[in-house]
Amino acid sequence: MTLTTSETQGAEISESVSELRLPALEILQGPNRRLFLFGVEGKELPSFTTISRVHRDGDAQVQGYQRPEVLAHIAEIRRYLESADPLVPNALVIAFDERVRFLPSTDSPAPAYSIPGTLVIPIDQDQADEDKPGWIVDGQQRTAAIRESRIESFPVSVVGFIANGAAEQRAQFILVNATKPLPKSLIYELLPSTEGALPSQLMKKRLPTTVLERLNFDPASPLFGMIQTPTTPDGVIKDNSILRALENSITDGALYRFRDSETGEGSIDEMMLVLSPFWEAVHQVFPEAWGLPPRKSRLMHGAGIVSLSFIMDAIAEPLLDEQIPSLGSYIQGLELIKSACHWTEGQWDFGEGVYRKWNEIQNISRDVQLLTSYLLFQYRRNSK
Repeated sequence: MTLTTSETQGAEISESVSELRLPALEILQGPNRRLFLFGVEGKELPSFTTISRVHRDGDAQVQGYQRPEVLAHIAEIRRYLESADPLVPNALVIAFDERVRFLPSTDSPAPAYSIPGTLVIPIDQDQADEDKPGWIVDGQQRTAAIRESRIESFPVSVVGFIANGAAEQRAQFILVNATKPLPKSLIYELLPSTEGALPSQLMKKRLPTTVLERLNFDPASPLFGMIQTPTTPDGVIKDNSILRALENSITDGALYRFRDSETGEGSIDEMMLVLSPFWEAVHQVFPEAWGLPPRKSRLMHGAGIVSLSFIMDAIAEPLLDEQIPSLGSYIQGLELIKSACHWTEGQWDFGEGVYRKWNEIQNISRDVQLLTSYLLFQYRRNSK
């Protein structure tokens, strides 16, 4: 069948499917940006769009950007669509590749920035989802609800744009969803592979999230596969715990000297030279607490990860003027606090009558500060 445009009915289906032609309005934004505003039958969306769920490929590179479908939300939208008089005014946002083209109309006066015409979308019913020309940036649940609803037709409005690769799609996905309850872990995992301008708070996260990615997906890293993210849900260390530790060190610790304060970029390779031997030393000094879930080991808990990161800074900073700290240097420093640590059993003696059972340490600011101050005191006292 061929999908063509009718003056009175929009998209009509004929014998062979090769392309979908839809009346559209092209909006020019700046010298190089174009948006396409159009309406389309919602039931036709799966024929030319796909939902790119976030995952890792064989090389541990992040692919896709969508969170998994939320079944309860889809069911709620579906019930509404099947009600007496549904209205969905919000436009879907679809990123197209270069196969989609716009044919301007020459016989209709319009402002210079608004051009009527026809959007031509190639259709191939036999192609795999990942090869379809459109990716849904915003509207995943609405699309699924329309697809599954027991109604014959439901046209929707769409804002489309031609994306310059997957990195721009991810950036637009983050920007579109920035004001919605999008899981922060998903945003953080996408940040290293995005391009272009983002809100300043997210730009500050790009460097530490890139370092986190290396720690989690570099086979040479002692934390390989251990950090829990949307694509590594079996990790035992929460991504936000590692992120807090990295942000502290990059902002005011051992990793600061490897960061360009003007651009916000940094030398990931040099940071890994500092980080990898430290966490390997932690593994060797505290083997009984390593790799366990946080409920069984406060070493893998947010409080343990953040407080030990400060110990890393204390060990590394005096050495960095002359050399990168060695595994042996870190082991020697950690041995100074080993007897004071109770990651899996016993109780912490914080002095002045303050005691805590090993598993009463919580991932809250007060407890993190208490544990950090205690470990730094033990390290400095014993290092004398």
